[in-house]
Amino acid sequence: MISAEHVTVTRAGRKLVDNINLELKPGQFTVVIGPNGAGKSTLMKVVSGEMEPDHGGVAYHGTDVRLHKPADLARRRAVLPQAVQLAFPFTALEIVRMGAVAQGSLNPTEQARQALSRVGLRGFESRPYPSLSGGEQQRVQFARALAQVPQPVVDGLPCALFLDEPTASLDIGHQIAVLEIARDFASAGGIVFAILHDLNLAAEFADHLVVLNHGRVVAEGPCLETVNDDIIASVYGIAGAVGRLPAKHIPYILPQSRER
Repeated sequence: MISAEHVTVTRAGRKLVDNINLELKPGQFTVVIGPNGAGKSTLMKVVSGEMEPDHGGVAYHGTDVRLHKPADLARRRAVLPQAVQLAFPFTALEIVRMGAVAQGSLNPTEQARQALSRVGLRGFESRPYPSLSGGEQQRVQFARALAQVPQPVVDGLPCALFLDEPTASLDIGHQIAVLEIARDFASAGGIVFAILHDLNLAAEFADHLVVLNHGRVVAEGPCLETVNDDIIASVYGIAGAVGRLPAKHIPYILPQSRER
């Protein structure tokens, strides 16, 4: 289990994350939602070990994350950041291979090929990353994370995927496909912590939903208990229509996994 206790991050006198307690459990797909500037990405950086909080702490399986060597941490969790900037024209295979190398694979090239195939990019190995569309680049980065933690459980301990807006730039079919892979990872005993802006996708895939606003957790639990008209109105400042069809003249599409 990954646990955060009383985590606070302050910048320029403003609390980006304010006294948050959080538990990420094996076998659970946890999704955090909230408006822009709510502190979602900052929270993920802290919990993934990328950023140290000003107060509070994070523990991986009972051990302070700061006591884990970077190489050991890299083999236990992978991070898909919100945006990636590259200074060199690496190929898709080279980027994904970096994840396999960080994981310590004995055959990183083959592991990278398998990860690209999992995200539907077989045949893209030699394509320069800058030449890819935004959605293809996103899937390459997701494949890199999968190559870094290919197994949900290693030596009896769960590995973790941290996904910051993994569906950004993806069409609806690939959004579902990516989240299905993440859900399978959690179902097999891994830990998944994702940030999503699409509330319908969050409602379908999240086992545990965390609603963040102004750096604080305002609701937490199963989707049916945490998503309602009042929360949508207070967090996003709009009228909600939870569990009801919208206006008759507006088409309404709820993406659903093929497995359900």
